[in-house]
Amino acid sequence: MEQNFDGRPPVVPSAATSSAPTPLRPGTPNTDDNRNIFEGTDTASNAPGTGTNPFVSPDASRPASSFESSSGSPYEERPGVGGQRYFHSRLVKKGEIEKPWLEKVDPKEKWVTIMPLLGILLGLAISGFLIWDGMRSVVHHKYCPVLDEDFSNGLDPSIWTKEVQVGGFGNGEFEQTTGGDSNVFVENGHLMIKATLQDANLVEKNNVINLLKDGTCTSKDYYSCVAATNTTNGNSSVVPPTLSGRINTFKGAKIKYGRVEVTAKLPVGDWLWPAIWMLPVNDTYGPWPSSGEIDIMESRGNNHTYSQGGNNIASSALHWGPDPANDAWWKTNNKRKALHTTYSAEFNTFGLEWSQKYLFTYINSRLLQVTYTNFNKPMWKRGAFPDSTANGTRLVDIWSSTGRDNTPFDTEFYLILNLAVGGTNGWFEDGMSGKPWLDHSPNAKKDFWNARDTWYPTWTQPQLEVSRVVITQQCDGDEEL
Repeated sequence: MEQNFDGRPPVVPSAATSSAPTPLRPGTPNTDDNRNIFEGTDTASNAPGTGTNPFVSPDASRPASSFESSSGSPYEERPGVGGQRYFHSRLVKKGEIEKPWLEKVDPKEKWVTIMPLLGILLGLAISGFLIWDGMRSVVHHKYCPVLDEDFSNGLDPSIWTKEVQVGGFGNGEFEQTTGGDSNVFVENGHLMIKATLQDANLVEKNNVINLLKDGTCTSKDYYSCVAATNTTNGNSSVVPPTLSGRINTFKGAKIKYGRVEVTAKLPVGDWLWPAIWMLPVNDTYGPWPSSGEIDIMESRGNNHTYSQGGNNIASSALHWGPDPANDAWWKTNNKRKALHTTYSAEFNTFGLEWSQKYLFTYINSRLLQVTYTNFNKPMWKRGAFPDSTANGTRLVDIWSSTGRDNTPFDTEFYLILNLAVGGTNGWFEDGMSGKPWLDHSPNAKKDFWNARDTWYPTWTQPQLEVSRVVITQQCDGDEEL
């Protein structure tokens, strides 16, 4: 019997089978001449019949090695029964299906979920407590008005005093503060404290400025009231090379604990030194700095490239100590930088909040603090002062007798607004950013004047401009508790 190449007997057509091709159903691939593509081909197939498998790669596209095998046949038989291929099922056998929901769960595994949740809840609880405790501890004092000045009616002489001096105010400053309207005046509802040049004749020729003679000096110190220029060879004496202004509220507004807010625009110009600060009404514990000083704001008119910080930096400090050599200001000092601008570009509010328990300064908001001092231990102990001065004089605790931790900041203070020029106290550091004088040089003021062609052109906005001053007194009734 004739057999096919796979060993099976040939299929004999039955009566129901004819030699005519079975009609193709619609969509069946066909040839262009209406022939069945599974009929009549020159290549043998491993399936019964004479058709061609359309899914077999054309001969031309197969490598020559694929047409021959070790048996000499173009088709290599694979092992198996009757030459058939093995069937490999990819179905998962019964019993091999995992059913994790039926498995026994280790009781300890639940803590993997519980512990993080407990941690989150505990963290939220602690955060909530800290917020509550912080809000509970915030002190809300009652404040009573002392001064609310917008300068709409000019400068009230019953409140403000113009200081007139030539002595440099203990800092070796280069300005003469005047009492006229050239350097301190109100313009468009704003207070202006403006720096200008001194009369060149007074600086360059033999002259004397005697404020005692005309009765305008506001100081009792001779050297604060009299200045002279001496052109004799070897003599370095000159009158202050600039004019400016300084005013205070000594007569009209002073507080012991409370708030101070000054809204101001700072000056632009090299070596200008604007300040908003406070001094004690009385030297209760001795001369400066024994009775304290509160610097709400100090800055410099130099631009942002100045090494110590120009008009983009505002500083605050407390000055306190048994003598000038032991001033512990550096322990209660800080500064704040303007964000992407300067304090000369627009108005800012420079503030102070002061109580028996604390004192802090801020800019625009109580949240934007510059310096904060907590009076939680005696200031003498905080200062850690030496037992004696450099010359051997014994230093005595001058504050402990009050029994208050905030002494010397426990007396009345008054407000000062001023615009200084230069100085020899180190506010402008020697040898930095082209400083044209040396602090310890006897020619400091003269050298500054001679370099005016370098700094005077930078005075494009040489005034401290103030739009409002608000002073309030803490009036809880328990200020001394």
